[in-house]
Amino acid sequence: QVQLVESGGGLVQAGDSLRLSCAASGRTDGSNTVAWFRQSPGQEREFLAALVVSLFGSSPYYGDSMKGRAAISRDSAKNTVFLHMNSLKPEDTAIYYCAFRAAALSVGVLTGVQKYDYWGQGTQVTVSP
Repeated sequence: QVQLVESGGGLVQAGDSLRLSCAASGRTDGSNTVAWFRQSPGQEREFLAALVVSLFGSSPYYGDSMKGRAAISRDSAKNTVFLHMNSLKPEDTAIYYCAFRAAALSVGVLTGVQKYDYWGQGTQVTVSP
């Protein structure tokens, strides 16, 4: 079992930056993939970024919606993955979720919601004009 807790969301203004955190606990050792998604009302959950950890190291991957404005990183000692976002826009308003899979997912499948076994409760990000 893996537990994920997101934090760092809030109300910001357009152009601001924000750092979201995803603290993981439980069986997180070994190869794995941690991803960030977001979901707006009436919209499907959208892939933002993923960090694939394997014996060879860690590799970041990004979706198109925030490419160039987001960076994913981790603090291994704290078992926490971060999503750094800048130049935020009102259309970035959504609930942001982190997700975990106990496997190093390939680039062709890591954007899929169904590929992740564990999800956090989400953190709300609201960007005002």
